[in-house]
Amino acid sequence: MVEFSRVLRDWYNVQKRDLPWRNTNNPYKIWLSEIILQQTRVDQGKAYYFSFIENYPTVFDLANATEQEILNLWQGLGYYSRARNLHTSAKQIVSEFNGQFPGNYNEILKLKGVGNYTAAAIASFAYGEKVAVVDGNVYRVLSRIFGIETPIDSTIGKKQFADLAQSLIDEIEPGKHNQAIMEFGALQCIPHNPNCDACPISHKCYAFEKNEIKKLPIKSKKLVIKKRFFNYLVFIWDAKIILQKRGSNDIWAHLYEFPLIESEGFDSRFSVAPFSSNKPVFSSETVKHILSHQHLYVNFHVFHSKPLRLDESWVEIELKDFHNFPIPRVIDRFVASLKLTALSEMY
Repeated sequence: MVEFSRVLRDWYNVQKRDLPWRNTNNPYKIWLSEIILQQTRVDQGKAYYFSFIENYPTVFDLANATEQEILNLWQGLGYYSRARNLHTSAKQIVSEFNGQFPGNYNEILKLKGVGNYTAAAIASFAYGEKVAVVDGNVYRVLSRIFGIETPIDSTIGKKQFADLAQSLIDEIEPGKHNQAIMEFGALQCIPHNPNCDACPISHKCYAFEKNEIKKLPIKSKKLVIKKRFFNYLVFIWDAKIILQKRGSNDIWAHLYEFPLIESEGFDSRFSVAPFSSNKPVFSSETVKHILSHQHLYVNFHVFHSKPLRLDESWVEIELKDFHNFPIPRVIDRFVASLKLTALSEMY
């Protein structure tokens, strides 16, 4: 067990990426990086990390920001509940911990949006606490090396992997051990076609010996994908535009979007009669937008007119203020491709 950790840490010392959150033991900065990197590639998350540090250098700054400001800065990262939980936790740290970041695993675990993995990462990286991280990379490394076929998404599997990870963690450098095993999974023991010839542990790897690299790790549950069909009504007139704020019980909670009519399928007819007597001046091709559990099929219909009436959830804004409102990525891409301001001036 000691040998396993030593080999990983030796590999890490040579192969690790130079990432900004690895050059600090400041728990606030480490926490920001961990929340940003959930469901996000490192290359994409790095720019957001620097933006948050620049705009909110302390937890007090983050707590005092408005939700709209935070969502605006988060725009494009997806999984927006992470940003809302970040804001809630910042307020929690200020009110319950007098602005001092919680100092151990169990206290960190009390923060909104922080689970076992994130708490273990912060506690080991910032405080040197001996508590093992278990994420997708760790599941993959351990299942292959030790030949574990218990499904990683089962209750039994989660406990088995957590217990094994904890038994392997280094006594002296738990933070480096955790960084090493995750980096090893991210760079060396990758999901598809890993270079096992260059692996320092392949001679003790069950999956390599048994030719079961593709089989492990095992998941028992198949992801069910829901299809949804969105029709956005884009009303532009006199350098003004209509937006509406999404609610709390669906995707993109609290973000802004154009007025939406959701239909049952590609061929479902929908009527804009209550809102416009005109035909759209432009209708986009269908855009497929992929989320973790949903596939969205999105169409945009542009009207160069004010709607006949405003729904109670709609807000009329100046086009010049559009950038102040956080919007989903699929809308941001459409706006960028359409050059919305130029379109407004065209008609």
